[in-house]
Amino acid sequence: MAENQVQNPQTEKVIALSASLLEPFQGHPFRVASGEEMEQLKESVREYGVLSPLLVRPRGDGRYEIVSGHRRKAACEALGITELPVLVRDMTDDEAVILMVDSNIQREHILPSEKAFAYKMKMEAIKHQGKRPEQTSAQLGPRLSSEIVGQAAGDSRNQVKRYIRLTYLIPSILQMVDDYQIAFNPAVEISYLTEEHQQMLKEEMDACQATPSLTQSRTLKQMSQTGTLTREYLHHLLTEEKPNQRQKFFLNQEDVQRYFPKHYTPQQMQQVIIHLLHTWQHKRGYNKDTPER
Repeated sequence: MAENQVQNPQTEKVIALSASLLEPFQGHPFRVASGEEMEQLKESVREYGVLSPLLVRPRGDGRYEIVSGHRRKAACEALGITELPVLVRDMTDDEAVILMVDSNIQREHILPSEKAFAYKMKMEAIKHQGKRPEQTSAQLGPRLSSEIVGQAAGDSRNQVKRYIRLTYLIPSILQMVDDYQIAFNPAVEISYLTEEHQQMLKEEMDACQATPSLTQSRTLKQMSQTGTLTREYLHHLLTEEKPNQRQKFFLNQEDVQRYFPKHYTPQQMQQVIIHLLHTWQHKRGYNKDTPER
């Protein structure tokens, strides 16, 4: 169906559009993974088709911006499907950001960096609207405000602020957070370091093969803010023995290998295990308005 058949996007009819007319959302913070989840999605599309239409908005140049459905589009392209069902809707930039974030934030596997930038985008969009929660358009969901940005994902106001702090990390340290090589709460404290001090810290972490504890990260934050942090102190801090390093806990690879696809590397298995433990902890409420230890 040609794009000029969209007479009025407000009627929100599901139509078919060429994939070549669909552009990714500008600044989209969620990655389109190519792993097992994508393979499962492709198998579903192959067998049943696209069950849920993509949500798009007109760009004004005959093309459309995807608000929700980037993974579905990628799956279709991988299968050679060139025409996709879409729901066309007119919406402002801020409305589109809020809908884009809310449609992705409850996915089962979300990287800390993805959630961090998504929360930041949503917070800024709500501030741009300049409305009280009860004045927000009904299509954006009930009672959206800066205080409850994380409601869709079950995160408290304080936890939302912690996630947004991750956006101040230099990319190489943020990648360590995504790879579960550095814990979430220490990373939040490290985000307050200057960019220069963060770079120094990254170089020393690589050299010492160690990361700072939460208490140590708070000390680094204070020293960076007062301008007293030095490379020599970073090296000393990262090489001193931490209480939680005196006893180590190991998992035998043979014991866990049977739970993973055969092609998974030890590092991939470790990342999944840490992610599952993080999710389990979160569901038990340990991160919701509880003091950091």
